Amino acid sequence: MLTRRAVLAAALTVLAAAGCSGSGSGQEQADQQTIVVSTFPFGVKEFEQAVVTPFTKQTGIKVELDTGSNSDRLSKLKLAKGEPEADVVLISDYFAALGQKDGLFQKVDVPNMKELAPFATEGSYEGPAYTHQLNGIIYNTKSLTQEQAADWKLFADAANKGKVALPDISVTAGQLMISGVGETYGSGPYDIDASLKTLAGWAPNVLQFYTSSTEVTNLLTQGEIVAADALSGFATNLVTSGEPIAWTAPAKGRYMATNRAMITKGARNQPGAAKFIDYLLSAEAQTAMAEAAGDLPTNPKATIPADVAKVTGEAAKDPVAAGFKTLDPAQLVDTRNTWVERFTREVAGK
Repeated sequence: MLTRRAVLAAALTVLAAAGCSGSGSGQEQADQQTIVVSTFPFGVKEFEQAVVTPFTKQTGIKVELDTGSNSDRLSKLKLAKGEPEADVVLISDYFAALGQKDGLFQKVDVPNMKELAPFATEGSYEGPAYTHQLNGIIYNTKSLTQEQAADWKLFADAANKGKVALPDISVTAGQLMISGVGETYGSGPYDIDASLKTLAGWAPNVLQFYTSSTEVTNLLTQGEIVAADALSGFATNLVTSGEPIAWTAPAKGRYMATNRAMITKGARNQPGAAKFIDYLLSAEAQTAMAEAAGDLPTNPKATIPADVAKVTGEAAKDPVAAGFKTLDPAQLVDTRNTWVERFTREVAGK
């Protein structure tokens, strides 16, 4: 795939050969024919197949992907100081909120936002949610029933000592778990004192506080643990492969995360960025993403693949009706550093 720089060079070469002396118009024309999309480092081939290729075919706009972790890509935007390489940033909701606080994004307003479920456009985010992730319990069906797995107290049960795993606060599931425990054992999702006190009591039973999906799936398939708090997407491949693995929503404290489509402030191709996000939100693209990578769509008109529906049931189509809620970024951004420090000291360090 041609990079933006390659496209620009080709455009300028053509202009020079034609005897054109003004390079500004050539750069402007090239900029309108390519966009840079900053996205996650996993599922890249599937994303290209599901979204990038059909978008380029439909619009003629080429897409250059720039991949990396949420934090690394956000740091890159800060260092750009208003002259970002990326036009579109696909990023987890918490990091989107951090970027907004630093003035790195601008308001997105595209036609297909009207087609989305209300939770995808509500709140204070400047960009819509294009996928969502449900937090719950992934478990070994030979060791636990669905009812047992849905009860948070399984992590406190001495019979499960050394046989359970929990996410570190640094990953998406970690914040959702903290809020779920806070609601179940405290006054609500932001009751950090009650949550950390409860989690600290479970810590002696926890074999590992994991930081990647690979870690938790390996622990399950190798039989080292019987359950873990995890995002629903972790279970799809395991369930379809025939492993004795299932996923369930917790009986109480159900929270979901969203991935946001943002346009950078200072984007060089804002019209192209808006067209890309509009396509990303279409039922066509959302269905393709769900089929290729198991992403949970935010457009209700998208089709949910059978293997994804098998894991999450009706919650995949309508998470709000299934009791899932999103978190308010305003409640999390200013407290993040304190919560991370306390989790590390009071829970993971036990």
